[in-house]
Amino acid sequence: MRKVVSQFDLTEITKQTRGSGSKAHHPETLLSLLIYGYAPGVFSSRKIERASYNSIAFRYLAANTHPDHDTLATFRCRFLPQLEDLLVQVMMLAREMKLFKLGRISLDGTKINANASKHKALSYGHAEKVENTT
Repeated sequence: MRKVVSQFDLTEITKQTRGSGSKAHHPETLLSLLIYGYAPGVFSSRKIERASYNSIAFRYLAANTHPDHDTLATFRCRFLPQLEDLLVQVMMLAREMKLFKLGRISLDGTKINANASKHKALSYGHAEKVENTT
């Protein structure tokens, strides 16, 4: 992932970052963490931060630092237009490497009410009692 991100032109992002604050993380590091997190479906900046402590892969990408979830979320929000273009480039590269196929996924937003209520559900003991009385 680091090799892929290092190939991208990040000058537009790097010239807008100040590098000040308590812990300044390079945009390449933050971008690597976000892209690597997005691959298996980890979109939460809090989960990515936690993974920088627990996962060896995330820890490697973060160079054994631990960007705060607020840093990740701010980076994502601040550079969203640039990140969209970079994510498209990552997907195109993955498709060229035959790592996945692009297709369509449709989601239906239908909400279905369940009919499992406290009044209809029985405990094991109550079900035995009802069964024994009949």
